[in-house]
Amino acid sequence: MLTRRIIPCLDIRGERVVKGVQFQNLRDAGDPLERAARYMDAGADELCFLDVTASLEERPLLLALIKRLSRVLFIPFSVGGGVRSVEDAYELLRAGADKIGVNTAAVERPGLLGELADAFGRQCVVLSIDTKLVDGVWYVTTHGSRELSSRRALDWVREGVERGAGEILLNCIDTDGVRGGFRLDLTEQVVGTVEVPVIASGGAGGAEHFVELFTRTGAHAGLAASIFHDGTTTPSAVKQALRAAGVEVRL
Repeated sequence: MLTRRIIPCLDIRGERVVKGVQFQNLRDAGDPLERAARYMDAGADELCFLDVTASLEERPLLLALIKRLSRVLFIPFSVGGGVRSVEDAYELLRAGADKIGVNTAAVERPGLLGELADAFGRQCVVLSIDTKLVDGVWYVTTHGSRELSSRRALDWVREGVERGAGEILLNCIDTDGVRGGFRLDLTEQVVGTVEVPVIASGGAGGAEHFVELFTRTGAHAGLAASIFHDGTTTPSAVKQALRAAGVEVRL
């Protein structure tokens, strides 16, 4: 039986955790080291750190922060935001990251995925896809969801995996921070399109939405931010609800 993962996400701006709704109106949500340690102790399987304005502002990676995080974390964590080259990825991995997330740079230069896979292995390459529904079609957005590309999400998922992505982080902009639940239809379409693990993101409002996600789709992991930042629930509480529903999770 597939063991599902619970992944808190920490959106970073200026070395602080921030959170908004649909990537807008970002508010301060605390210190990333304190948050990361808290979520690890509360049963998180992994953590995801996203520098939410790095691509938009075209600024350097937060390497000093990643180094500090690596000293206090004993679970895997991925880092995304502003990665544009193999050199960028190398610096993050050397700083302590376990996996590298790419979004905007891969859309603009798809060959980057192959370069990263060749250099570090597919298991290190996470293709982050921020999707938006337009006239009944899911499209890919870039630059922190501020720009709508011409790429259709399912086509890009397929191409991204063919080029070297070893995991998909799938986020729905329309449900991000709204807490109405994951987009199960989109998630299942993506899961059915590729054979690599799919992390569903965007819309979790409580443990019940993780139960829906894992009982109604083949997603390998669920990612959330607001409900953990605000104390609505914890990774361990989510796991308790999942075990009660017969979903296999890590202890």
